[in-house]
Amino acid sequence: MNLTLKRLLGATAAAATVAAALLGTGAGTADAADSAHCDRAEQDIWSGDPSRNVTGHRCSIPTHKHRWYTIEIDTLVQTRYKGATPDGGVARTETLHGRTIRCLGYTSSNGTVNWFGCPPA
Repeated sequence: MNLTLKRLLGATAAAATVAAALLGTGAGTADAADSAHCDRAEQDIWSGDPSRNVTGHRCSIPTHKHRWYTIEIDTLVQTRYKGATPDGGVARTETLHGRTIRCLGYTSSNGTVNWFGCPPA
């Protein structure tokens, strides 16, 4: 294969990679527009590590059925425990405003949404 043909194939592959990356970015933006919203949520922090579960109140449920959900939270209350169990007592609570988290899924009942699989932000 001559040098010009190799360069042409390399440039075509690079252009295809950039196009795929841009399309992927556009798809992520579309998901963000269809995010959930909670007025208030609570999250436990055990020995410095946050729980992977978040309990939300007055939440809208997203209409998409993707693997990850983006949740915008107006007020997130984090309860920080002294140890790895509630038996150690509460060290302090912290209130955060305007947070966005991502979670793997949810269950809901009686106006409460239990988001699970939420990695630390």
